[in-house]
Amino acid sequence: MALSPDDVAGLAALSRIQLSAEEREHLAPQLDEILKAVATVSELDLAEVPPTSHALPLQNVFREDVVQESLPRDAALAGAPAAEEDRFRVPRILGEDA
Repeated sequence: MALSPDDVAGLAALSRIQLSAEEREHLAPQLDEILKAVATVSELDLAEVPPTSHALPLQNVFREDVVQESLPRDAALAGAPAAEEDRFRVPRILGEDA
């Protein structure tokens, strides 16, 4: 079953992505190929493969916490799109009374 542009529109709506009609037409065959590739997994004989949460049996692979100097404020703010009063400037997302 091939994906139609209407199927892509439904997926886009669920994902809250706005797509033009041209984009839906372009993406439909691409998403269909992706779904076919993923479906090939069901063709594998996995009866002898135990379920796992990780590909490799690693435990506690975190590095040790080491106290060290942090990045200087000016260096951190130098990479920001906007800064104000020695802080990152970000768009307001809460109401004025919050």
